[in-house]
Amino acid sequence: MEFKTVRVQIPDGANIILGQTHFIKTAEDLYEILAGSSPHIKFGLAFTEASGPCLIRHEGNDSDLTKSSVDIAQNIGAGHVFAILIRDAFPINVLNSLKMCPEVCRIFCATANPLEVVVAETGQGRGIMGVIDGSSPKGVEQDSDKAARKALLRNFGYKVK
Repeated sequence: MEFKTVRVQIPDGANIILGQTHFIKTAEDLYEILAGSSPHIKFGLAFTEASGPCLIRHEGNDSDLTKSSVDIAQNIGAGHVFAILIRDAFPINVLNSLKMCPEVCRIFCATANPLEVVVAETGQGRGIMGVIDGSSPKGVEQDSDKAARKALLRNFGYKVK
């Protein structure tokens, strides 16, 4: 077995949701969840089959995000993985609905940070072992950092002004 890291290229202004799933209807079910979450969300998704023809299935309402999600799934190269790229929404707007999808086994991450995927490769194929999401901590939040965090949440509209 060999371990590798795969750097994920997240398009500007997008977030990624990376997860594991188990069934061919995943692409359509995830599409319906995302499309039903907001009339404004833009997204593309790719799902890698792990049996049969082992194709990368894809759906989306934004062709650039759909192409990028296919590229990400192809670069990771592990079976039963999905990559969703979204714009004009945040992962927090769709994560609970995605987790409730019967085909979804787990969510590895939801981020806009620099992302690396740790992959194990054997003679059979590849699997995701985990992710490296962003950077290591550089310190502990101070009062000024706390004020900036609260201001950001209010700017996004997630908290009362």
